[in-house]
Amino acid sequence: MNVQQFLLILLARKKIILATLFVTVVLALGFSLVQNKTYKATASVLLNYKGVDPLTGLTMPGQLLPGYMATQIDIISSKNVALRVVDALRLANSPAVQQQFAEGGGKGSVRDWLADLLLKKLEIVPSRESSVVEISFKGADPAFAAAVANAFADEYQKISVQLKTEPAKKASSYFNEQTKQLRDNVEAAQARLSKYQQEKGIVSLDNNRVDVELSRLNELSSQLVAAQSATMEANSRQAGASGSALASPDVANNALIQTMRANLAVAEGKFADTAQRFGRNHPQYQAAKAELDKVRAEFNAATGTVTRSVGANAQVYRQREADLRKAVDEQKAKVLELNRARDELGVLLKDLDSAQRAFDAASQRFSQTRIEAQSEQSDISLLNPAVAPTEPSGPRVLLNTLVGFLAGTILGLGLALLLELLNRPVRSASDVKDMLGIPVLGTIEWKSPRAKAGGIRALMAPRRLLRLN
Repeated sequence: MNVQQFLLILLARKKIILATLFVTVVLALGFSLVQNKTYKATASVLLNYKGVDPLTGLTMPGQLLPGYMATQIDIISSKNVALRVVDALRLANSPAVQQQFAEGGGKGSVRDWLADLLLKKLEIVPSRESSVVEISFKGADPAFAAAVANAFADEYQKISVQLKTEPAKKASSYFNEQTKQLRDNVEAAQARLSKYQQEKGIVSLDNNRVDVELSRLNELSSQLVAAQSATMEANSRQAGASGSALASPDVANNALIQTMRANLAVAEGKFADTAQRFGRNHPQYQAAKAELDKVRAEFNAATGTVTRSVGANAQVYRQREADLRKAVDEQKAKVLELNRARDELGVLLKDLDSAQRAFDAASQRFSQTRIEAQSEQSDISLLNPAVAPTEPSGPRVLLNTLVGFLAGTILGLGLALLLELLNRPVRSASDVKDMLGIPVLGTIEWKSPRAKAGGIRALMAPRRLLRLN
């Protein structure tokens, strides 16, 4: 179908098209005039999601997500908010509303029924480039529409605070229980530390005592090394004195031994002189020999005494070495015990420190969540409250008429084409060619004659209308 054929169809079916258009426009206009007037009240709220939390001082990243605005719109249009609006305006207590609910055969409760009705007439429109959300409500009463819109904005503010404080209250309760448990852990760790200090006699928690005992161990070790050297030397002197007393320096250099050796030399000299002059049985010889024997006996006794004194001195050094070794072993055991006690004390101190840090962290979180649970601050601000509109928002007579005109035009055109398809007449030469497949040699265009009936020109008119292709 070309444009010419379409125009011919419109020209042929113009009465049907115009009739359909007229009926549609009249119905749209009548429907608009019959409808009751509706009023639309709008309240604007501002979502302050780009600010900082006044309690924690932290930026709220969860509110910067792309779905934040959609979430807030879902909250406003939720049934929970609608039920709160019904309770705030006390709509369920109205006898007229209860009677209407009973006559309509509603199921469920009046509150749910009213909430569903309010949500059907509620309209929420977020702004594109800003954080403002418009809450609109349509109703037959302008004052009622404004009251419902403001009630939705107010309840949205309250429920936003509730949605923020309820998790904080649960967290506060949880941290309260954890704080009590962690406090008990701190007290138990402190009790174990105190008991261990009493058992081990630890007065101070510093390392001064260990350092003092370690210094004493080092000093005893030095004394033990010196005593071992002295003992070795004393043992060598004792061995020398036991083998050959006069060859021992300790015996030879003794003043008594030197004196006795001098006396012995004098007695030996005197005895030798007497032995040369007198015989063995001479009294002087006997006296000189008795004196020599006496001096030699005294010398041997003195040598034995000095030798024994050298051995006793070595014994003293050995005893001192043994005492020092015992003292070193005892001091070493004491230092090891102190180190072990310090290690165990360090473990107890770490346990106490860990328990204290956990308790401090839980206490801080408990204080913060308790403050958040008690906060009544909302991120939602009422920008423009709804006022009772003076002009109705519907029905829109002009808009409905234009829509009816457009719908009537489309419907008329569709009806004309449908009738044309059901009964397709020949309206042009191209139709004959397309339908019959016969070439068209000529066409006769009928025009009403302008001359009077019976004239020659009227009789010749059909012949002039004949046109050869």
